[in-house]
Amino acid sequence: MSHEFIARRQDWIAREELAERMIPLIGGLYRDHGVVTSIHGRRLINRSPVDLLKAHRFARQAGDVELDPADTIRVLEALREIAPGPASIDVARLVQRHREQEDAGGASDLVAFLRSELASVLVDDGAEAAGGTDVVLYGFGRIGRLLARILVAHTGGGQGLRLRAVVVRKGGPNDLQKRASLLRRDSVHGPFQGTIEVDEERNTILANGTLIQVIYSDDPASIDYTAYGINDAIVVDNTGRWRDEAGLSQHLRSTGVSRVLLTAPGKGAIKNIVHGINHDAIDDADRILSAASCTTNAITPVLAAIDEAYGVVRGHVETVHSFTNDQNLIDNFHQGDRRGRSAVLNMVITETGAAKAVSKALPQLEGKLTGSAIRVPTPDVSLAILNLQLERPTDKTSLNRYLRQVSLTSPLRQQVDYIESPEVVSTDFVGSNRAGIVDGLATIASGTDVVLYVWYDNEYGYSCQVVRVIEAMAGSHPVVLPEREPVRAEAGEPVSV
Repeated sequence: MSHEFIARRQDWIAREELAERMIPLIGGLYRDHGVVTSIHGRRLINRSPVDLLKAHRFARQAGDVELDPADTIRVLEALREIAPGPASIDVARLVQRHREQEDAGGASDLVAFLRSELASVLVDDGAEAAGGTDVVLYGFGRIGRLLARILVAHTGGGQGLRLRAVVVRKGGPNDLQKRASLLRRDSVHGPFQGTIEVDEERNTILANGTLIQVIYSDDPASIDYTAYGINDAIVVDNTGRWRDEAGLSQHLRSTGVSRVLLTAPGKGAIKNIVHGINHDAIDDADRILSAASCTTNAITPVLAAIDEAYGVVRGHVETVHSFTNDQNLIDNFHQGDRRGRSAVLNMVITETGAAKAVSKALPQLEGKLTGSAIRVPTPDVSLAILNLQLERPTDKTSLNRYLRQVSLTSPLRQQVDYIESPEVVSTDFVGSNRAGIVDGLATIASGTDVVLYVWYDNEYGYSCQVVRVIEAMAGSHPVVLPEREPVRAEAGEPVSV
């Protein structure tokens, strides 16, 4: 074997060993202190050593240099020493800021630096941890089961959201086992990461230590949740059965419910919330809210970033959308035009209200956007094509550089991702936790005319947005540190996205 081969292999083994040492540190910070660690938005919790090393390699997007696992270990060990309170902490940005401070001749002590950076979340040893918020899933379909997976994974020490119950209509004598099996196995998103136990006598599912009560009911107004120890719960209606205030307010008549969130566009005066854009509009008085649609969540953050930097005059949104379970496997009756034709054999032109719904979160775009959709024979991941006319001109390089930075350091980092690869296809984005992913190589820009291609996992990415809205409703969304920064568009002023 060549010396280079041996050296490369030894380097990998050393890096893998460092990644293995990170796992108990990451887990302890999460379970004991409610600290969610990440590298430029890539969560480190419950990741394998190889996944952790991939996240370190991703850091090249931000600084053209791969993050050294040895630097990460030092930060994680220092975090364990200072024991901060619940927060979302970007390890890569802490490493970067500490290095910048050292280069500028500042203090080099890492613990002192972290105490300064994280001062807002340092807690007294005797401080009592805040209690969690009970969450009930009304419905257990595609979105409901993904919400369950995410909520179980986010339970941590129990200070945040706590999935307490699922409400469904009983489908037969073996209903509970079948519901648990659908949670355990998914043809698109793969197996559940953990263990699931079923107690048919008590009608419960135990998922990774989270006890979920399964309640059989077809009446949202007559359930006594307090009988199951559930109080002041947020009910997440993912059935789509009711979308107006009259229908959704039925949940509020059940004992133990404080608020309701709809996982579909709301009708009438219901606020449609796109997290990252208008979640600050949530008031304590809001009893019923909507998390809008998957497409609205995918395109609104990108449109907000573009409008803030360049101004949007007008545009058209075309969505190439995977089929959904309201379509037919084979031709059959459907009330919608063309929707009765086979979903797995055809591309189907249809309507979408996503473009018009953008203005509910971004009022300045009222009347500026049109939209249409094509349903295609894929089970998940969709593509939005934004054809926009801007107020201020740009070019492909400048526009992509701006959107890349938005995805890395701006307040929209959780919503907007960015990729440049000539080989990516839709299945590469299954499981993405961002609302939308800008495909930089597909960008077209000529003066004030631009075309952007935005991928989105219309199931999982949307479900992550829903959970963020639930956290905002509960007041449990973690403090983000270091604080995200404004992004400067070239030849312009800093923008607030």
